[in-house]
Amino acid sequence: MSLSDDTALNGKRVLLVEDEALVAMLVEDMLADEGCVVVATATRVGEAVEKASDLSVEFDIAILDVNLAGEPVFAVAEALAKRGVPFAFATGYGAGGLPDAWKGRPTLQKPFTAADITTVLQKIIAG
Repeated sequence: MSLSDDTALNGKRVLLVEDEALVAMLVEDMLADEGCVVVATATRVGEAVEKASDLSVEFDIAILDVNLAGEPVFAVAEALAKRGVPFAFATGYGAGGLPDAWKGRPTLQKPFTAADITTVLQKIIAG
C-alpha cells in the first residue's frame, strides 16, 4: 500500500547503497510499497562505484548510506553526479554532517520512516 497519493515513484528504478543488511531490507520494502524497484544494491564503496558507473545498469534514483564500513560514499556520489542520476544521502548525522561539497543535497536522517523516503525521493524526482 503506497504512502503517497500520486504515482511519482511508481516504477522508478533505484540503486540502493547500504552496508547494513537489515536496514537495506527495510528500505527495499519501503521502496516496494511506493512502487519502486531496487535494480541494484551495493554494500561497499568499490562495488557501488562500479554499479554507479556502469551504463548497462539502469536506474532513475539512488539512496546512498554516507558511511559504508567506515569508508565515505562520496566517490559514488561523484559517479552518480557525473552520470546525472539524482540521489539522496542517508546518514545518522543529518545534512549538517556532509562535507561542504555535498551540503544541500537531499538527505535522509537515520532513523527514517517510509514517509521520509517518499518525501525525499519525490523532491529529487521533481528536480
